[in-house]
Amino acid sequence: MAVRSHLPGYGELISFGGAGMRTGVYVGVCLSLTFVAWLVVANRVPALSHFALQRNIAAAALLAFFGMIPVLRFHAMPGRLWASGAIAWLILSLCYRVLSFFFTGLPERYSAFQVFMLGAVVYTIAATVCWIGTVVWRMRAPHAVAGGASHDSIPPSNHRMS
Repeated sequence: MAVRSHLPGYGELISFGGAGMRTGVYVGVCLSLTFVAWLVVANRVPALSHFALQRNIAAAALLAFFGMIPVLRFHAMPGRLWASGAIAWLILSLCYRVLSFFFTGLPERYSAFQVFMLGAVVYTIAATVCWIGTVVWRMRAPHAVAGGASHDSIPPSNHRMS
């Protein structure tokens, strides 16, 4: 019996490139859906206005959770981390731009470009911190000498110092 190694529809996603691109698209869609739900509930469901603080905290926590996925997945690969995060935030920014046509108060607070730059700066800082962390981690790891032998395994010389 054959075992499928990928989910249905995986073949179509191959054209999206590597794992960083796919993760960015998935995270961007999740961020956009979360933002749309937050905006619709905040503006179109007046019965929940008493829970505005709780709603905003929950939505911000959900956005932070989805935003951390590229950082957690690509913490050892800062280039992919930044690319994945930038793609995700680009999708969210495009969604923000489209929503600003329906919700006129959005562009008064932030433009879509400002939203994109906010995410790009955060992911740049995260990628830089992860890069520094991987450099420090590699520097702490024991290294082998180029010849394959460490200094401890070389027998002492029989030369005496006079």
